[in-house]
Amino acid sequence: MLNIRSPHNWATGFFQREPGELPNTHTASYRMSDILAKGLLEPPIARAMLHDSGLADMLWKVTWAEDFETPDAELSARFYDADGYVIFIHGWTGNHSIWEDMPGMLVRGNRRLIAISVDHNGFGQSRFLEESPRLDSCCPPSAMATMERWVNALKLRRQPGDPNRKVINFVGHSMGGAALFYLNPIRWDMGEETRYALAPALLLNDTVHRAFFNTMGIGISLVDRLRIFEPVENLIKPNMVSAVCEGSSNFVRQAHTRQYDETPRGTTSATFRAMGLLQNWEIAHKWDLFRVMLGHKDTLVGLTPMMDMLSDMEVPAGHVRVVAGSHYMFSVGPDTVFQHAQNRELVVEDVLELHNRALEQQKSGRGGSRGFG
Repeated sequence: MLNIRSPHNWATGFFQREPGELPNTHTASYRMSDILAKGLLEPPIARAMLHDSGLADMLWKVTWAEDFETPDAELSARFYDADGYVIFIHGWTGNHSIWEDMPGMLVRGNRRLIAISVDHNGFGQSRFLEESPRLDSCCPPSAMATMERWVNALKLRRQPGDPNRKVINFVGHSMGGAALFYLNPIRWDMGEETRYALAPALLLNDTVHRAFFNTMGIGISLVDRLRIFEPVENLIKPNMVSAVCEGSSNFVRQAHTRQYDETPRGTTSATFRAMGLLQNWEIAHKWDLFRVMLGHKDTLVGLTPMMDMLSDMEVPAGHVRVVAGSHYMFSVGPDTVFQHAQNRELVVEDVLELHNRALEQQKSGRGGSRGFG
């Protein structure tokens, strides 16, 4: 039995526990509203995060590896007794489920890690208070700001008096990958965080895809206001979902289709437009623990414009992987088994290696000037 004083009292406030996707993995699911109602989190910090982000609630799912079923009373200590956490941030019209068994693969690869898959930015059960949010509430920079505050609210980072080092490893896909560029490094110590952006939909210098996203956002907004356009949307929606989920498993396609139907059109429209209109180039050039993976057949994130942007930002060439695959290069679909299965393994290996590099930076105190470069 673990005998650790833990700040993770929220861990006992799950609304569901079940076996993980892989053998010897376990999961527990949480809602911020439930945890607050049970008094398991500091209300001022958590409520301020929700209020400032415009969210009505927030949901996340925790995955960990264990050969036995951890008793409920020991969950807080089990989550706290870790070397770090892998935070999975989904993309447009996605939710925490799109990662399939990747969280389980990571925690089985390193049992000292805890994986947390999050619903965010108005999708899944992390809904906005307003069905049609402001664009600055659902853009990548605001999504990253929310993630940072949520991590702090859950006290995932190393707390005063804790002798153990911890690393927060962020993994984002599409819109979630774009958000990772906007982490504020001034608020993080050396080796405290890593980032892995998969097919990041950061379209700052991609005029073609910017126009596409903005146009689709406007179109969805029209359907929301004028029901006469609903038949047109019914024709467009399968093509949009197909483009987003190209190469993915049938499960991911179904998850995106359901999420599209369940999400208020105002949220979907605003998110599309926010991605297409974003012009925020205030991005810190902190690349030592930052990696990017791009698919060579990605129709939503143009390979050449993305490489141009990364070059302009002086991202080291060795930190960028271009793999055979599409926008969902890590999800193994029926037509992409050979390519995407290899990519998924690469993602797991890269995240584990980044985590180890970060821990080494903390131990040695070496990593450049606060890791910049």
